[in-house]
This record gives sequence, C-alpha cells and structure tokens, in this order.
Amino acid sequence: MLKQVRERIDALDDQILSLMSERARQALEVARVKRAAGESGDFYRPDREAEVLRRLCDANPGPLSNDTVALLFREIMSACLALQQPLKVAYLGPEGTFTEAAAIKQFGHGMVGQPLATIDHVFRDVEAGTAHYGVVPVENSTEGVVTHTLDRFMSSPLQIIGEVELVIHQNLLSNEQERDAIKRVFSHQQPFGQCRAWLDAHLPHAERIVVSSTAEAARMASETPATAAIASDVAAERYGLNVLDANIEDGAVNTTRFLVIGNQSPSSTGEDKTSLVISRSNQPGGLYRLLEPLSRQGVNMSRIESRPSRQGMWEYVFFVDLLGHVDDEPVKRALEEIQQQASLLKVLGSYPRAAR
Repeated sequence: MLKQVRERIDALDDQILSLMSERARQALEVARVKRAAGESGDFYRPDREAEVLRRLCDANPGPLSNDTVALLFREIMSACLALQQPLKVAYLGPEGTFTEAAAIKQFGHGMVGQPLATIDHVFRDVEAGTAHYGVVPVENSTEGVVTHTLDRFMSSPLQIIGEVELVIHQNLLSNEQERDAIKRVFSHQQPFGQCRAWLDAHLPHAERIVVSSTAEAARMASETPATAAIASDVAAERYGLNVLDANIEDGAVNTTRFLVIGNQSPSSTGEDKTSLVISRSNQPGGLYRLLEPLSRQGVNMSRIESRPSRQGMWEYVFFVDLLGHVDDEPVKRALEEIQQQASLLKVLGSYPRAAR
C-alpha cells in the first residue's frame, strides 16, 4: 500500500514538473511577443499577479491553506518572471531585515535584492532606474507611521504600486546563553517601541542602543560580548545567534505594512487602495470640506495621517488611504470634488490591496 502511494506521488511530481516547465515556456513566449511588438519593460504586473493569486485562492479545494497556495504560486510566478527579466528590487537593508522579508513576500526569491542603508537611498535608486522597484516600511500596528517614508513622497515622482503586510515577531538574540548576562541591547527604534513593556519587565537595567536596522543590531550583537539584539529569527540564523526569548513583542498582533514603489500605474483589480496627499489653507472646517466628498460618494477612507507641510508654521498636509481605484467612478467623482477645495492634491498611487 505505501509503495503504491509513493508511486502515485512520484507520478504527480512528474506532472507538476512538466506543467511548471510548460508555464515557464509560456512566460518566455509572452516576453517574445511583447518585444516583437516593441513593448519594453513592465513584465511585472502587480494587478495581474494579484488577480491570479486571488482566483487561485478562491478555487482552492484544500487541504492546503490559501496562504500556502499563494506562497507556492508566487514563487512559480517569480521564477518565470526571472526568465523574462530579472527584477532588481531595492529595500531597506542590510540583509536579514523585515523589509527584505516583505520584498520576498511580494516578489518571490526570483528577484535580485539590493539592500540599501536608508529609505531615501531606496527612493533614489528606483528614481534613477538602478532598481526596478523598491520596498519601504510605512506603518506598524503598534508604533504607528514611519514618517520618513511619507515625507519622501512629497518630492518623489514614484508611484505606490503595491503593499505588503507582514506579521512581525521580535526575538531577543545573543551569543550569551543566559539573559542575565546581557548589559546592552541593540535594535532599531521601532522594535524598541514594540517591545517596551517586555524590556521593562525582563531587562530593566540593560542599556538600549538604537541602530539603523534589526539586521545591523544582530550583526553588532554577534561581535560584542554581553549584548543582545531585538531582531527576527532569520537574523539569528544569518549571524549565528541564540534565540534567548522568542515573540517578545508587546502586542498580540504586531503587523508592519510596507509599500512597493515604482513607475507603473496598476489597473483596477476590484480590490484596490488609493493613496493621496492633500492640503488646503488653514481655515475653520477646512479638513472637513476636503474629506466630505468621500462620504457623499460612498468612498471608505481607511487611514489618515498629518505631517508638517514645511511651507509655513502650523500648516499640514494629510496622507489619506481610500478603498478603491482612481478609475472607479465613486473615487473619480470624489477626487474631482476634492480638487476644487484643495491647495494640494497628489495621487500617490492606486494598487492592489495586500493579500492577507
């Protein structure tokens, strides 16, 4: 009986391999047709990929979960896309950061990752064409918005073409064997905020040193006695550290949202977001008049953040996320009305909503 089951599995593996090879050949044919028609670039279509993954998850008969189905097919699509055109993806590095994990979740392992030191460097590399796309953090469910990412959109011509949501688990990593040996802890300022209560309870006397990233924290802890890092389990493996305590984040659900930036304008998929920045002169009821068209047109606003405009004291711009695409009639009508009230209206992108 077991032999028959294994023979059946072998036969299925052969079929899967044959079908994946045929899919890869079709991907190459798509590239050939596009080049013959004079089309260059944009082999990666985030809207098309989102629709494919959604369709497959809807058709999933089990027993594999939808998350597993999406993961497997994203890797297949990533490998096929690499045959057409290897994607260069800039992200906030170094290697081993959560931003790298978000980039892999979005593009698969077929991408060519370019870890960079700052969010500004990610924007500049994509703007200059050194990278096709970039991935940057924008907000955490515990610590809130990443202000530098929002501010950079004010001067950048890039569009948001996608978003990634990643459940974040923070770990205490060290070369030491016991927590009592730890005198200093390295991490990025966001993980320190996410783990503040745990640190107060378990390492109240350890010095907290802010560094550029969780991966850099892990690297420093690997080289320095009596220290630890707050970072991912991937960083622990990469730098050969012990996981002294796992999942030390304070919140039960600690999720970070990342934005994918590029030069495309994805088409509507039916499950999209639109991000924009708006402002108007500082007058009583000014913000209400800016946002009132959304309510009248039945458009759901999922997020709003204010940032100093840098144009005058106590003047602000507002970053807004809407559910829907700029090509959807209710969103289009609302934006036309907002344009009449606003001193500034900049659409940062319409893009597929993050897969859960």
